[in-house]
Amino acid sequence: MSPEESLDPENWNEMRRLGHRMVDDAMDYLERVRERPVWQPVGDAAKAALRAPLPVKGQGPAAVYEDFLRDVFPNGMGNIHPRFWGWVIGTGTPFGALADMLASTMNPNIGGGDQGPNYVELQTLSWLREMLGYPADSSGLLVSGGSMANFVGLAVARNAEAQTDVAQEGIASAPRRMTLYASTETHNSVRKAASLLGLGRAALREIPVNDAFRIDLEALRRSIAEDRKAGLHPFCVVGNAGTVNTGAFDALPELADLCESENLWLHVDGAFGALAALSPRLKPLVRGMDRADSLAFDLHKWMYMPYDVGCALVRWPEKHRATFVSPADYLAHLTRGLPAGPIWFSEYGVQLSRGFRALKVWMSLKEHGVAKFGRLVEQNCDQAAYLQSLVEADPELELLAPVPLNIACFRFAPPGMDPARLDEINEEILIGLQESGTAVPSSTILGGRFALRVCICNHRTRREDLDLLVREVLQRGRALAAEPARRS
Repeated sequence: MSPEESLDPENWNEMRRLGHRMVDDAMDYLERVRERPVWQPVGDAAKAALRAPLPVKGQGPAAVYEDFLRDVFPNGMGNIHPRFWGWVIGTGTPFGALADMLASTMNPNIGGGDQGPNYVELQTLSWLREMLGYPADSSGLLVSGGSMANFVGLAVARNAEAQTDVAQEGIASAPRRMTLYASTETHNSVRKAASLLGLGRAALREIPVNDAFRIDLEALRRSIAEDRKAGLHPFCVVGNAGTVNTGAFDALPELADLCESENLWLHVDGAFGALAALSPRLKPLVRGMDRADSLAFDLHKWMYMPYDVGCALVRWPEKHRATFVSPADYLAHLTRGLPAGPIWFSEYGVQLSRGFRALKVWMSLKEHGVAKFGRLVEQNCDQAAYLQSLVEADPELELLAPVPLNIACFRFAPPGMDPARLDEINEEILIGLQESGTAVPSSTILGGRFALRVCICNHRTRREDLDLLVREVLQRGRALAAEPARRS
């Protein structure tokens, strides 16, 4: 017989020394982040190295780590940097990174069973419900992020409201075509969910918004009435607690009233805005969110947890479980032994194999306390308001949307310049900021115009970083405005 092998190190002391070096390098990487460019393009040498053929023979952990240091570590997205404000991407924390290391060390499958990590997730979900004022008897699941949380909530809505056993018979057995409603500002994951759930993207009615980028309630009512008159089955409204473009909040109390009167499921996408509930000052923004039938939000955005972790909460646990449960002989729930356990999370979502996402949330909440997270949420909103004040004070800059939360959308726009030329200049400003490593805002289109979009989900940002951003935008904009327009 061949000698039996293992993937454990031959020399544990060498692995321990390498591990200590990794931790030191990681802490140095975070401590000195402000000294580096925010982002830089990946070099040709690193790209070539990362196209290497499949390794047949191993090279050992120390050599692999050197490859990582050379080709990967310097080439991150940049979202840990104080001047990263692109999209809605959080920053992470040192302790959260260490928690992920511990979770990987334990390496449990949180599908179910009587194990400590299951109890950690249960306690974490209990804390999250309490933080957001959601009913204590609701069900919940930690997932990869807001997109999957939206999928889970809308899947439960579809099954609960289909007037047929969708889990057994499929969506084709529904007596009428189902329709759902969301504003034009709603995240594209809702469209994806409509497609993946067999409803089709055509079933999603995208309702216009008002000047504050909130859903037009009268247009929503008309659309629902028209669909009912046409013999369709309206079943769900998606409300936004913080839109991705501008941070706008739909009128959640009014949406809850409408859904109650129309017998519709209310799903709230609170990807990052739901966490305004952590701040006593901002909590009025989420009034009515607790009335949602399902709620989606992220922890890796405005709670700064390492990627990835989001959460889906559902008011009706029995409807939640009925959507996903699929019994199997090899997954028997016994009354004793490891399979007993308090809950099988695999019966509340898509995955049977689930990582220990809860640990970094649990440890981070215990490390800092929820009050500090609330202060940081307020801090980011105050920083966005500060940026707004800088923009409004300069005649060469233009604010393109209200700033109700932590997102400011603006552009370089000296008076009298052609709008198309301004779009061209602002796109070049954005690319120049990113490629120089100065800052990473992202972009969007508002009112048909190209906007620089600054979303502050960053516990490392300081007001001085926003001062620098405005100086750079003005300097780059003036230089570009002095150049001839590009030929189309």
